Amino acid sequence: MPQFFAPAKLNLFLHVLGRRDDGYHELESLFTLIDFGDALDIDARSDGVIRRVNDVENIPEDADLAIRAARGLQVISNTKLGADIRVRKSTPKGAGLGGGSSDAATVLLALDRLWNLNLSRARLAEIGLGLGADVPFFVGGQTALAAGVGERLTPVQIPRWWYVVVTPDVHVPTPFVFKHPNLTRNTPSLKIADFSAAILASCKNDLQAVVLKEFPAVAAALAALSVVSKKSLFGARMTGSGASVFAAFDTEKKAQEAFNQLPPGITGFVAQGLDKHPDFV
Repeated sequence: MPQFFAPAKLNLFLHVLGRRDDGYHELESLFTLIDFGDALDIDARSDGVIRRVNDVENIPEDADLAIRAARGLQVISNTKLGADIRVRKSTPKGAGLGGGSSDAATVLLALDRLWNLNLSRARLAEIGLGLGADVPFFVGGQTALAAGVGERLTPVQIPRWWYVVVTPDVHVPTPFVFKHPNLTRNTPSLKIADFSAAILASCKNDLQAVVLKEFPAVAAALAALSVVSKKSLFGARMTGSGASVFAAFDTEKKAQEAFNQLPPGITGFVAQGLDKHPDFV
């Protein structure tokens, strides 16, 4: 079966600009891919059946975004083809790393190729938005400034920094964070596209304060990472709605040194940023 990579993402910052009339929030965030993520084996079938050929812990097949993406694309494209999909998870669930959204986007991109649909990235992103706000970013497959609920994307160039990512063993439900009464919802828009480390140092994750208060494990992880990240480019912070926290470094050596200084029991990894999705340039 052809194998495809589903890279995780980091939000280098995440600002909440306000609440929309539809109940969603107007966001501004800088997304980047990293060279850590899930692996998907995907093969076309001629009989129209779409199935996941392996079990994934705590994710029933019908709730799996990878399978939902395949079924949605099948209906929209009116294809008679199907697919066998094996999802090999590395990205933890509920960690703010976009694992499920990346799986869905990778399935859309892969099946567009395997089924010879030749749909545009814009059309695939439109389909992906129905599965989750982060899916269009992964379909686009490159570092981008996201606006709206995350669907309006402007490509951005940043260095391929190295990241220490710490993933506490806790699931942070995104709806809980966005509904929290103490969430900051009035951060001004940056209106810039030059995101140097100095600029990013002045940015933040507006969801972080709520998560740190409500989830002590995330607060402990951030504190531990902050201690070893004195040489980082713009400090340690949370990605997405958590639970993962990260710090950026300009060399692999500095990142690895920081990671090696983390106390025992801390779970995480070192990864490098990606300019583009490696399988769908």
